[in-house]
Amino acid sequence: MDFSSIVILLLGSTFGLILRISIQNNFKKSIGIDIQNTSIVNFLSSFFLGILVAINFINNEILVLFYSGFLGCFSTFSSFINQLFNLFKKRKFLRLFFHYIEVIILSFLFFYLGYFVIQFLKSEIK
Repeated sequence: MDFSSIVILLLGSTFGLILRISIQNNFKKSIGIDIQNTSIVNFLSSFFLGILVAINFINNEILVLFYSGFLGCFSTFSSFINQLFNLFKKRKFLRLFFHYIEVIILSFLFFYLGYFVIQFLKSEIK
């Protein structure tokens, strides 16, 4: 990896981390259902990933910036696992199961939504 790739990776990861921390600390409003801020970040990162997959970048620097840098620091898989572990330690097995299913299914749906939006826009532009 050359120096410019490292700088691009650091730039993307810095923005991903700043956005994740901002959402986790400032998005305290209730929207009628109990969704943790970490889950919201995971849903957004899945949506962004769906968009990036649909765009299908060929440029390696853009891939490093967005896939590895931005989404690598924005998504919160380790926080998700920590939430599951805390539920496990508290012996809240039913909540653990539903939280796992919620995040996996909704993350996939947000990925597909991002992918579908770009595919739809591509077909409308042609």
